[in-house]
Amino acid sequence: DINGSWNTLRNTLSVQQRITATFKQRDGRTLHVRKSTLAEPKLKAIYTALGIPAQPLGVRKLIV
Repeated sequence: DINGSWNTLRNTLSVQQRITATFKQRDGRTLHVRKSTLAEPKLKAIYTALGIPAQPLGVRKLIV
């Protein structure tokens, strides 16, 4: 059961971030890797209640 104000919910959801790491490859192309930080227990509980995975966007790789 999840109880609390919208402000509390917003603060809990704001903890998780999306990080981008950029690497220069030997062939001159650039590799961008995006990944979400690990969800804290309270955030995991919210995701579970909503039926959303704890890492909703997964890992994304882009080579430019």
